Amino acid sequence: MRKISAIVVLLLTALGLGASFVSAQSPRPDAPQSPLTPKQAAVIDLTGYWVSIVDEDWRWKMVTPAKLDFVSIPYNKAGIAEGAKWDLDKDNADGNQCRAYGAAGLMRMPTRLHIFWADDNTLQVDSDAGTQTRLFHFDGPKWNGGEPTLQGDSVAKWEKQIQTRGFAPKFGGSAPGKGGTLHVVTTHMKPGYYRKNGAPYSGDAVLIEYFDRTELDVPGYVKTYLALTTVVQDPKYLNDQFITSEQFLKEPDGTKWHPTPCYTDKPSRLKSAAEP
Repeated sequence: MRKISAIVVLLLTALGLGASFVSAQSPRPDAPQSPLTPKQAAVIDLTGYWVSIVDEDWRWKMVTPAKLDFVSIPYNKAGIAEGAKWDLDKDNADGNQCRAYGAAGLMRMPTRLHIFWADDNTLQVDSDAGTQTRLFHFDGPKWNGGEPTLQGDSVAKWEKQIQTRGFAPKFGGSAPGKGGTLHVVTTHMKPGYYRKNGAPYSGDAVLIEYFDRTELDVPGYVKTYLALTTVVQDPKYLNDQFITSEQFLKEPDGTKWHPTPCYTDKPSRLKSAAEP
């Protein structure tokens, strides 16, 4: 009997220790959870290789427009005057071939993008046009008071998509991958060009971007698209916001990835709307 009692005591002790061990190892259901990193909390997946779809504004994207061809850009007098100073040979001589490849002009070029996570808080966007790199920081601005840069300082955040009316599906909540938008605001950019013909934006410009992902899945045609809506605010050169949109098609891999340096061709012979 004493042996049986001793065995029972040992078993109960072992079970108690086991329960304590499990309790120590397993978090309580009501215990606070570590916050998700921006990479883990992504509401849409933008990583991969993308190629721009040039289905609009061909005359400004595929060739260098004529000087002062600023159609659709809401310039004020200061903006037009600054654009009239453009000199391709001077840009080349001064090493300013990349002024059209700054953040406010880069995404409108016929280019490929490679998007990937540089770390848990930074989404990196490389372009093969001009061999440029943009960094989207989810942990706040990185500008430390130094000189502005071509790609500026970009601060990003995820925004949820919430559909409360109509026939579209309803998204929202806190779960990642349930639909939404990447919202990026870029400041502290060096003065640059929207187009290769010297259409200027100033160092005061603020670039606001919204990245959306769309799936087209029909029998025999499955494609993934990236839609980019861009808003530029530039009180120095613009009378109003400059709003544009771009589309990119996702590619299966990087076999067509071909980075090239910045360059600008001679302007085309197309007559500018600003010419008499």
